[in-house]
Amino acid sequence: MYRFLFTAFLSKLDPEDAHYLAFLAIRLLPRIGLGALVARFTRPDPSLQVTTLGRTFSSPFGVAAGFDKNAEAIAGLGQLGFGHVEVGTVTARPQPGNPRPRLFRLIPDRAIVNRMGFNNAGAADAAPRLVRAHRRRARPVIGVNIGKSRVVDVADATEDYVASCRMVARLADYLVVNVSSPNTPGLRGLQEIDLLEPLLKRLNEESGDTPLLVKIAPDLTDDDVTQICELVVRVGLAGIVATNTTLSRDGLATESSVIENAGAGGLSGAPLATRSLEVLHLIRAAVPAEMCVISVGGVENGNDVAERCAAGATLVQGYSGFIYEGPFWAHRINRELAALLRQG
Repeated sequence: MYRFLFTAFLSKLDPEDAHYLAFLAIRLLPRIGLGALVARFTRPDPSLQVTTLGRTFSSPFGVAAGFDKNAEAIAGLGQLGFGHVEVGTVTARPQPGNPRPRLFRLIPDRAIVNRMGFNNAGAADAAPRLVRAHRRRARPVIGVNIGKSRVVDVADATEDYVASCRMVARLADYLVVNVSSPNTPGLRGLQEIDLLEPLLKRLNEESGDTPLLVKIAPDLTDDDVTQICELVVRVGLAGIVATNTTLSRDGLATESSVIENAGAGGLSGAPLATRSLEVLHLIRAAVPAEMCVISVGGVENGNDVAERCAAGATLVQGYSGFIYEGPFWAHRINRELAALLRQG
């Protein structure tokens, strides 16, 4: 049904408008009383529980940062079966992001190009909603992803991140430092070890008891990935999220004119799967077994999630597949995972 609706209607809408409509429906789920009924149907099998970062996750599968930028749909997303919701990216200062159009579908590749530019209402605006989300008896684990405000120079990035951290760290079950989005000028330069080390050390101190992770790009070299892993271990972070979107356009099936029309931005979805899995193997070989590694990029079904877990992922996230698979995507993945577990 959803695939027919997507082909006949949603795919004809501007991608950002379609996202807004879907997001509005998810936000309304708990408010109109349908969420509790939906949750009875979508609740993950108890066999899927994962304990990490000091929390018990009902499923290893969660929704990646970028879908719920302002912490507005945490309850609804949990009721759809996601074991955790990573909200954001939030910044210390509110910002509108880049001009529209800034979100594009590459349908033959089941992919998305975005140059949203961290559009969000700011960390202070998200904080009261995070408080309310934590008060709910039944809720997913809540991660908060923080980034650099666009108007802040890279030289002043640490204090900008610290400002966000102070506003949301105590309201998050875990906190993620985003230094890997391709849509904020200069941001990816913060992945250089000399710049990244003082930033992570400071934020690890500021985050207190909230586990701190760092999100990295798929476009790093293998050596760069290994060096960041060594840094994460040295600083004492709780884990790594891998990977963000890619700048690569290699091997796409979409017509070149459509790709050119989309222009600059990060590519996510199915084409990212191979590199995301490669980076996961690199990370798992370089960090302690108990460290939390969240794998994201190109995940579409339960077999994909199971493959990431077998490769060493503690948790797995998705986003683009949500657009192509519809509202019960997490439920289907959880159902497939439970069936795989029963098969041994």
